[in-house]
Amino acid sequence: MALVGLYGVMAFAVTERRSEIGIRMALGADDRDILGLVIKKAFVLTTIGLVIGLMGALAVCRLMASLLYDISIYDPATFVFVPILLLGVAMLACYFPARRAAQLNPVETLRYE
Repeated sequence: MALVGLYGVMAFAVTERRSEIGIRMALGADDRDILGLVIKKAFVLTTIGLVIGLMGALAVCRLMASLLYDISIYDPATFVFVPILLLGVAMLACYFPARRAAQLNPVETLRYE
C-alpha cells in the first residue's frame, strides 16, 4: 500500500514540475541530474516521515504495552528493519517517476508552457 501511495504522490509531483524540469534540461542538466533531483527530494521527504513516525511510535509504545504478547515494546525488528524496508520501498516507488522525468524532451515540455 505504501508503494502505490508513494508512486502516486511522486508521479503527481513530477507532472507538476514538468516545466521546471524542461527548463533545467534546456539549460544543460543531463538525465542523471534530473534523476538525482527527484530522488533526493523523495529521500528527504521519506526520511522526515520516517523520523516523525518513529517518534510517534516510541511515544505510543507505553500505552500499547498491555496489548503486546511475547514481544517487548521496543522490539528491534520493528524499530530498525521496518523503517529500512519502508525507505527501500519509497525509493523504488520514486525511481519510476524520476526516470520518466529524466526522459522528458525539453522542447516538447516547454512548448506547452
